[in-house]
Amino acid sequence: MSTHDPIRHRSRLLFRCALLALAATPLVSAATLCVQKQGQFGCQKTIAAAVSAAAPGDVVYVWPGVYKEQVTLTQSVSLLAAGSHTVIDATSLSNGIFIDGRSAAPKAGVSNVVVSGFDVRNANFEGILVVNGSNVTLADNHVYGNNQSLDIGAGACPGIPAFETNEGDDCGEGIHLMGADHATVRNNESDHNSGGILISDETGPSQYNLITGNQVHDNPFDCGITLASHGPATSVIPTATLPYGIWNNTISHNASFHNGTQLPGAGAGVGIFAPFPGTTDAGNVVIDNDLYNNGLPGVTMHNHASAPAPAPPVNMNNNSIIGNHISGNGADTADAATTGTTGINLYSTAPVTGTVISGNDIDNEAIAIAYNVPAGQLDVHFNDLPRSIGIDNIGAGTVDATENWWNCDKGPGSGSCASVTGSGVTTTPWLFVPAATDSH
Repeated sequence: MSTHDPIRHRSRLLFRCALLALAATPLVSAATLCVQKQGQFGCQKTIAAAVSAAAPGDVVYVWPGVYKEQVTLTQSVSLLAAGSHTVIDATSLSNGIFIDGRSAAPKAGVSNVVVSGFDVRNANFEGILVVNGSNVTLADNHVYGNNQSLDIGAGACPGIPAFETNEGDDCGEGIHLMGADHATVRNNESDHNSGGILISDETGPSQYNLITGNQVHDNPFDCGITLASHGPATSVIPTATLPYGIWNNTISHNASFHNGTQLPGAGAGVGIFAPFPGTTDAGNVVIDNDLYNNGLPGVTMHNHASAPAPAPPVNMNNNSIIGNHISGNGADTADAATTGTTGINLYSTAPVTGTVISGNDIDNEAIAIAYNVPAGQLDVHFNDLPRSIGIDNIGAGTVDATENWWNCDKGPGSGSCASVTGSGVTTTPWLFVPAATDSH
């Protein structure tokens, strides 16, 4: 997406004007500070200096220019770019913007922060990192060329902080929410980082976050958008023993494309991962996204290591994949391998329940939906499936696949209709026209 797109520019201006108007009302006592590289007009010369001088609720307004610094926010501040070409260049620094609420972990320690309109580039780790933040808004930023410390050959990120327990192979990606709740990541562009946008839970639960309207593309070594439950950060919370969990997040109206293409098995359009006993990635909704030309399936859901009681269970239940356009993605790999390019793959060594796949338009894939779990039922309805394998049920779970369009009116396996492989799949009744035009 071009950073000079006029619609996006108008969106930025309206958003900032609304915030400034709010700050100017008599009901709000916030001050407005400014940053200008030459220190003119009574402004600070650096963003960090203005943030240090700000009080909770203040607005920091940054003039265009290239600011070679890391900006750390620990209180409620609105950080707004005055126009295009307002750049935070974090070359040789850990992050471009760090919203740091670790002091209260595992609860949110900083809230009501807004960051809007910046180009954030060249950080060793994340371009924008939010840790234990609540009601944080990241809007209309361009985050690119970060994760500079990544040693892809070694699969490591030298120097990454100890509280980032599982980020050694990607340096935390472009935008990272950790232990965040009710955050909004809206209308950003994240590209040419290791991965695009990450939600994780090392320092607290990540829940009720909204990732919407973003362009996430050309991140070569990881997923476009990732929800991943990780081990707890004992360096921050010494008493922590179990992951805090990823809960009830919404991924909507994003375009995630051409991610994870430079390493085998590197990245999906959207990845939902609960990789080992005790991890939770549940109740999330992936809705109305365009997911195409990624290295792994458009939506990839994995659990790789369950264990019998008394080991803590894995929870990857009640996720919903609804109304997405999914096309031209890669096959899954390793233990979760699919036999061809795949739209949606759900792989787990533990039972999974409550998954709903509905209203998706899947094309240009050898397999529309692959399902490999030891127990559980998958609900698949009102999807438009390609003339290939519509559903591949590899494991012992069952699939209720009634009311789908199999790309012809004769039903699955007939003529040029999509087919079913594996057992335990119910397909009758099916749709006689594509779901987009069916009277249902």
